[in-house]
Amino acid sequence: MQGMCKLGRVSTACELFRKMIASRQVPDIVTFHILLDGLCKRGKLEEALKLFQAMWNSELELSIVCYNILIGGLCKAGHIEGLADEAYQLFRSMGDNDCLPNSCCYNVMIQGFLRNSYTLKATQLLTEMVSKGFSADLCTATLFLDLILRSDKSILI
Repeated sequence: MQGMCKLGRVSTACELFRKMIASRQVPDIVTFHILLDGLCKRGKLEEALKLFQAMWNSELELSIVCYNILIGGLCKAGHIEGLADEAYQLFRSMGDNDCLPNSCCYNVMIQGFLRNSYTLKATQLLTEMVSKGFSADLCTATLFLDLILRSDKSILI
């Protein structure tokens, strides 16, 4: 399945997944991660959201990896109206599933906000992240520095 997704053959991977389910083979969380990642990377966000919902409804315990994959996918497609906001709602709902955001989750969400020109939200989330003891990763720090350099005023004041 992973090979198919890497080759861009996500539809074939989805078909294999459906065959697994039909033959009563229970996919593990890694299989879900692979398929979710493949769907997001191919821009098949509706299918990714449905798969995430199926995971939510199943007995599998959702992991931070699941959330990061989907939040990242939604943010990267944030130019489509409302997807960055949907990613943020998903980010905020993590605690409902006893899956609290970690440093990586914060960085993915902040990067999504910055890439979609939500600088105020990104700055607020950065402040929250730091107050919880997490640090920005290199990519997040670089995006903020680029933003400051392009701006005529500091966004951090």
